[in-house]
Amino acid sequence: MAAEPQPSVLVRPAAQDLAVPDLIRSVELLKQNGQTQAVAALYATWLEHNPESPLLYAVLFNYAVTLADAEELEQARQCLERAIEVNADFIPAYINLGRVYERLGNVAQALARWSSALARLSNVTGTAISHKTTTLNQSARVLESADQDPAAEQMLSHSLELDPNQREALQHLIALRQRQCKWPVLVPSERVTRSSLIRGMSPLSAAALTDDPIFQQALAWHYNQADVGDPGESVVRQPITASSGPLRVGYLSSDLREHAVGYLMTEVFGLHDRSAVEVFAYYCGPASRDPLHAHFQSTAHHFVSLTELDDAAAARRIAQDGVQILVDLNGYTREARLKVVARRPAPVIVNWLGFPGTMASPYHHYLIADDWIIPPSHELYYSERVLRLPCYQPSLRQRNVALSTQTRRDVGLPEDAMVYCCFNGVHKIHPFTFERWMQVLALVPGSVLWLLNSNPATNERLRDQAERRGIARERLIFAEKLANPYHLARYPLADLFLDTGPYGAHTTASDALWMGVPVLTLSGRSFASRVCGSLLRAANLPELVCDNVEQFLTMAIRIGQDRRVLGPLKERLLSGRDQCTLFDMPRLVRSLEGLYREMWADCVSGQLPRPQLRNLEAYLEVASQLDYDTLEWRTDAEHREFWMSRLAQRHRHRPLDGADRFVSAEILNGWE
Repeated sequence: MAAEPQPSVLVRPAAQDLAVPDLIRSVELLKQNGQTQAVAALYATWLEHNPESPLLYAVLFNYAVTLADAEELEQARQCLERAIEVNADFIPAYINLGRVYERLGNVAQALARWSSALARLSNVTGTAISHKTTTLNQSARVLESADQDPAAEQMLSHSLELDPNQREALQHLIALRQRQCKWPVLVPSERVTRSSLIRGMSPLSAAALTDDPIFQQALAWHYNQADVGDPGESVVRQPITASSGPLRVGYLSSDLREHAVGYLMTEVFGLHDRSAVEVFAYYCGPASRDPLHAHFQSTAHHFVSLTELDDAAAARRIAQDGVQILVDLNGYTREARLKVVARRPAPVIVNWLGFPGTMASPYHHYLIADDWIIPPSHELYYSERVLRLPCYQPSLRQRNVALSTQTRRDVGLPEDAMVYCCFNGVHKIHPFTFERWMQVLALVPGSVLWLLNSNPATNERLRDQAERRGIARERLIFAEKLANPYHLARYPLADLFLDTGPYGAHTTASDALWMGVPVLTLSGRSFASRVCGSLLRAANLPELVCDNVEQFLTMAIRIGQDRRVLGPLKERLLSGRDQCTLFDMPRLVRSLEGLYREMWADCVSGQLPRPQLRNLEAYLEVASQLDYDTLEWRTDAEHREFWMSRLAQRHRHRPLDGADRFVSAEILNGWE
């Protein structure tokens, strides 16, 4: 094989005389041949000999992109600063310079450069609007990561007034308002309608907004179409045949590290029967060197990082490994690689654990749940075929809990009062939930509510809301964020964990129950609202699973007024911890392997389920007109009646596309 030409050969003296279009073509040719060092040398030579070119700023910008890609950030910064000196109105240079400063760890300078760009964007042109929205969105992203939520929200609102059709900006704006407990969450404006807010939100935000699984299924379908899209051709897979050896099962996740899902999955790979399952772990998250990440590398049969591969290459790798069943542990969550999954790199694709709901995609065949989370009567809300474990959620039995001698006084809690707690993320606190909490505090004198600290503005906003409901501000107490071993150690200082809704406690409920703290939950209709009930039943505390608001309030108040009720509950938790279904990981993994065999048998026999996706656009159309900040249904019957009336009205004007799992042919005929 011939040696790669050295830069000194490629950068001929004639390079200095190239016109800019010829320079760009030469650069592209070198990139296609993988000669990145030669690209940098070519740019450097041209710049040295063309300091007076009218397009100097553009070449400097392109050279900076090459340098930044090569992690030569300081040189990239210098090029961009020089480009701005040459042409102070070249806005892309400000945008990229801000990104370079961010990567260098200088967030203040990044924001300063983006602010300078905004100050120069006074002319109303299409290009100016595009540059301005990009700059606003970049600023919002950095401010959000620095917990400057109000400023980030302001930037996103401004961006959306300029261009209301930015899906990513809409999703971040709604998530920011939820994270700040700004109610109502959905606030239309002159340019951003309620319909666009509802259609534009992420499926995770929808899970925290409403207990409406019909809307959530329709939104998931819409999100899949708009944000994942059609990846093009699927990869070429091996022929489907009956398996004589262990099933080749791939787990795709960005969270095989110190992350909530990582903690839950800790024992799963190692407990698989190696004669039944060959485990392929496909990691698609950020670079990680934490001990949990190393643990997954050692317990999987094969650990493959897909982070550096593009979607097509990642899908080819999975297919080349001969994976028969691919388990998507991300779903619609951050850092998911759904464009890999969309290429169908395995014959069977499964939705489990990472996302609490249906994917409503054309390529997720199965969803793993349990009898409580998805009873048979609720299967109509899911596009996948539902298969069930004894308990849906795995757990970690060797938790690292710090030794602690802290007292209530040490953490700012009253020593003798009833202490309710909720350590869910504040984005899960819905106004309906908060209203119920305040009703409980009002009827349990001296009681307090112990919440996880967010930021000062959000803490004060919640205290303001309490005061408006007649509850003294000081009865809301905020726990500082601690490393997980220390956070777990302080759980027993609380008496009772009050769950949120409609997005309830998942990992946090498992933590509380492991530490002997009972949890009171209200199970609704949606997946996210029923997980906590599943965990409580698996921990042998079914009496703490409520199915209506009145029962939840009555139980919370009764326990608060007579804390002697808690003693037997805590004793049952701690004494039965090693035997209960919730923490029986060998049983869960055996059951999981049984489900995999069932899936593969379906596949081999040609009975692989086809996702049910009919009429979801019509359902989303109806949902996009609803005010979910104020809408709540107390019963399944009330919810179904509501939807039937709305769909009947829609059907009279524009008929639905035949019967589906939700609307039967008899109902459609009755609407004609």
